Amino acid sequence: MDLGRRSLFVYALLLALWLVVAGWQAEEHVRFKAYARTALRNRSKAIASMLGASIRGLQIRGAVFGNRLQPVLDELVNARSNQLETASEVTSVYLLNAAGEAVASAGRTIDLEQRDILQEGERWGKGNVTFVYPVEGAPPEGGTNTLAPVVIPGFTNGPRSFPRREPRGEESRSNRVESFPPPEGEHPPAFISTNDEGALVTNEPLPRPERPPRPADGERSRRPFWARGMNEKDYAGLMQKKELHGLVLSMPLDAYYAASLHDLWLRFVIGFFATVSVVGSGLAWRNVAKTSELQIRLVRASELTTHLREMNLAAAGLAHETRNPLNIIRGLAQMISKQADTAPDVRERSREIINEADKVASQLNEFINYSRPREVRRTAVQLNSVVKEVVRALDYDIEEKKIVIETKGEQLAVEADEQLLRQALFNLLLNATQAVGTGGEIQVVAEKRGSTEAVIEVRDNGPGVPAERRSEIFKPYFTTEKTGTGLGLAVVQQIVLAHGWDVECVANDPKGAVFRISHIRIAA
Repeated sequence: MDLGRRSLFVYALLLALWLVVAGWQAEEHVRFKAYARTALRNRSKAIASMLGASIRGLQIRGAVFGNRLQPVLDELVNARSNQLETASEVTSVYLLNAAGEAVASAGRTIDLEQRDILQEGERWGKGNVTFVYPVEGAPPEGGTNTLAPVVIPGFTNGPRSFPRREPRGEESRSNRVESFPPPEGEHPPAFISTNDEGALVTNEPLPRPERPPRPADGERSRRPFWARGMNEKDYAGLMQKKELHGLVLSMPLDAYYAASLHDLWLRFVIGFFATVSVVGSGLAWRNVAKTSELQIRLVRASELTTHLREMNLAAAGLAHETRNPLNIIRGLAQMISKQADTAPDVRERSREIINEADKVASQLNEFINYSRPREVRRTAVQLNSVVKEVVRALDYDIEEKKIVIETKGEQLAVEADEQLLRQALFNLLLNATQAVGTGGEIQVVAEKRGSTEAVIEVRDNGPGVPAERRSEIFKPYFTTEKTGTGLGLAVVQQIVLAHGWDVECVANDPKGAVFRISHIRIAA
């Protein structure tokens, strides 16, 4: 498997692992929400069981008095005194009859007209959840059970009224009304009088209020004691309106949403770290792949460099060996041209041979110089002294073309290989003398750039170098001169790179070219 296919396989594997982690976290979040719903549902069941136990405890022969039940409901939804509220967060409690009407309630108002509340068993809204449970002991739908809890209005245990007993003694006798039995066969006369307290006293019997018809003995035995004096119609209406069938609990979802959001953030953090891990692993693999590829390229480049070095040495040796017979040919041509009996045409051909031999020898010297390895031996070099020596070496060319050359700048000592620096400056000045015409101007400027670096510039007022060719003139065998070899500036770049400097060609003002060597370290 090559490196490209291996990288695709690793990236696909990392993507699959990320998808597995993302799917796992999504499933865990869904499972957490289901668990939270179940926990909320179980809490509501516990509250319903507790409330059912309270209702059963408050029953007296099937009846639950409202003045005793209402404090229990209020306490259940009271946040200040109810410790259960912190766990259940009950906001509304409704007790329903068979028709779905509220018999007793506490807390926030619930719209019981929404029939789906009573039909679904539980209803999850945006801000709260409503649970509907049957009351334990409630009769089946459409039936009646005297043992079912019935909420009736409350009562108070006030003082009972008893018949007034008359006081004993003389005072009591003065308040009595004496009566004598009537003769046989006659109705006693009616009279109305008042006693000492101003109450009416009569001997006529007062009419009794009509009592409702009593239920049969069997029916009376099935009713609770508090309903035995009621007629059938009132008792049936009371049972229909006040008999408990359902319990409605409403609980807010703030804690549920907060827990779900916290779990979602937790899953997001886990997913984020998984993403970072996958991306980091992918980048690490890419770096490893690039490193492996670079190592392969370096090995190949090393092999190529070794091969080129061997060829370079072989070419340099061949150039060196070629120069010896070339010198012999040049010497023979000079001998022929200097003989007195040599014909003029032979003498002219001999001079041409000498000129061509000089050109070939110059090219061979440049090639040997270019192929020579650059080993830098840094010492403290006086820059102005080296410039003056190079200018003196070019006095013949400068005087021949009547060039005006000027050297200026500070007295600087730089860290460089003196021989290589002299050769680089010689090539730059030779290139400038070849570029300018008769009476041209050349400037050599050395100056500081900062506290630790120096710059050398060779300026001329020749035709200059076009912008598109300024990066090509440092390539081997590139030249704009007919007699140039194209290796002078290439040698300059070799020396500059060996020292860790930079060389560039820019335009001169108003015309010409500037060759600048920068980042030269100043000697301590």
